[in-house]
Amino acid sequence: MLHSLFKLAAESSSDARRRLLQAVTDLFFCDPEPTGMSKHHYGEIALRALPHLDPQARQGYADEVAAEPNLPRSVANALAGDPDGEVARLVLRLSPVLTDRDLAAIALNQSQAHLTAIAERVRLSENITDILVERGDDDVLKTVGGNEGAAFTEEGFEKLLDRGREAAAIPLAVAVRTDLSEARAERVLRVLAELGEQGEIDPDSEAAAIARLARRQRLEVSQLITDLKGETRVLDEVVVMLADEDRAYHLAQVLARISDISVEQALRALLQRDVSGIALACRALDIGIPGFAAVLALRARRLMFANKDTEEDLRRYAQIEPAAAIRGMRFIRMKARVA
Repeated sequence: MLHSLFKLAAESSSDARRRLLQAVTDLFFCDPEPTGMSKHHYGEIALRALPHLDPQARQGYADEVAAEPNLPRSVANALAGDPDGEVARLVLRLSPVLTDRDLAAIALNQSQAHLTAIAERVRLSENITDILVERGDDDVLKTVGGNEGAAFTEEGFEKLLDRGREAAAIPLAVAVRTDLSEARAERVLRVLAELGEQGEIDPDSEAAAIARLARRQRLEVSQLITDLKGETRVLDEVVVMLADEDRAYHLAQVLARISDISVEQALRALLQRDVSGIALACRALDIGIPGFAAVLALRARRLMFANKDTEEDLRRYAQIEPAAAIRGMRFIRMKARVA
């Protein structure tokens, strides 16, 4: 049976291969926990079929499987490294299967379209942003510079700002980030001031106004945390406000300070595809159903979930025992201190 499928994948007409791959894909992803052998066989069929599909068919397949956590890594890499940037785009942007090593190899060798897609990922390590800053054009740097999930080394951040002195769109994108430290925010504003003096940007432009708003928001979060600790603000109201305004990093800051975990831990839980971490953190803080629904809506926007995908998450959240969530968070804090 498997031999016949492999042969069909390699020898059939393009349309037959497309239909075969669609049928096998539907079957494979019906199983929420496929075995290693099942993943191997599915990967073999997909890899044999893909080279024979036209770009439109490859893109259709890539877009369908891009966010699947069970996609074989070999298939994810084949799609992410496709010479056609449109085929690779959603896989590079969304795939939870690709590792930093995979992303680095693609970032070092593929086109600017591939780099832009990588720059749109929800989370990017310093190793990857270093490569993007080194190889990327202005569009790539603008995209990664404005991505709140992109971490930068000091050297990488400085190179980003240096490039921004020649392309105002870059520091303007960076300036509206809500996760900048005060020191980095000041450096960005200095670059913007230089560009304003040179007439490169209008100090009264909408983009400059947004940059000033971002700075005020950073200061506002400090006050919000102080108010929450002093019990003059209600946590659920703050969570809903920040989630509705799509301020993921500020929300992570608040949850981190109240939960006594690192901002990195909170942000990772908030923006990873597995919802269990952020559900545990929110339940331990006794955040109600409306508050968690707002968190799920933020995740749906950032991770490109359909709204229907969040309904089951909300039902399961309501079933978590608060005492169990508190114990779970206590263990997470203890584990972090030991590490």
